Amino acid sequence: MDPAQIPLRDLHLPEAVGWWPLAPGWWVVIAMAIVGLGFLLRAWLRMRARGAARRYALSQLKRIEKDYEQRRNPVEFGVQLSELLRRTMLAYAPRHDVAGLTGDAWLAWLDRDLAQPVFSAGPGRQIVELPYRDPQAPLEATDVDRLVAAVRHRVATPVGGRR
Repeated sequence: MDPAQIPLRDLHLPEAVGWWPLAPGWWVVIAMAIVGLGFLLRAWLRMRARGAARRYALSQLKRIEKDYEQRRNPVEFGVQLSELLRRTMLAYAPRHDVAGLTGDAWLAWLDRDLAQPVFSAGPGRQIVELPYRDPQAPLEATDVDRLVAAVRHRVATPVGGRR
């Protein structure tokens, strides 16, 4: 037989496998990815909410510093810092632990969770004395800077080791 007369056709390759519709395994992978992203988003939102009071307090501390630089009123400055510390600590600790503390007990509580006692034995001690000072008495800038640094450190450090 003559090879030209044999009814043969060229090889035909099958069409490429389409990507749609997806195989069931891919739907499972997509569902797991969505659930995983949902958990990550939820964890991120919780972490962000826990640090909201801290971020707000740090922004208020900057505002208080600027206000003091303009007015130079140490009594008002001390009241604002004390108020800021009290409100911030109330956001992180139970009310019955913080609300009734005054004087040395308050300073000792503020030193909790800090590496060094900056309130009971450091520049932070001024937080209980400053609101009752004579507004006309001179106040060194270094004392203010150290007090603000102590307040910033306390606000930035988590209460009870929580982050």
